Amino acid sequence: MVQRADINNVLSEIRSLRSQMMQNQRVEQENQLKGSLDSVRKPNGPSETQEAPGFGDMLKQAVDGVNELQSNSTQLATAYEQGDPNVDIARVMIASQKASVSFEALTQVRNRVVQAYEDIMNMPV
Repeated sequence: MVQRADINNVLSEIRSLRSQMMQNQRVEQENQLKGSLDSVRKPNGPSETQEAPGFGDMLKQAVDGVNELQSNSTQLATAYEQGDPNVDIARVMIASQKASVSFEALTQVRNRVVQAYEDIMNMPV
């Protein structure tokens, strides 16, 4: 009987340790869930303060890009005409075509914006 009492004590201790372990796991899981919910509710980092650029900003960037391509094309053409050995005709023609295509695209965008503005202005109120 003495041995049974020892076995029963050991079994009860094992059961109590197991219940403590299970309780600790539940608390850890709840803390992890709580932490993940907080991170979903409160995003951190630069994404909070970033805003999408407006149409005017995007249009200005496009105009600046076209202007830069045209300036680059003009500089390359001038350098070729002056006999710069580092500039070949292929680079000049490619730069010229890039500037031309970008200008045409910008012109089409401008035409579409003007047409959309006119359509909005002609709508009945």
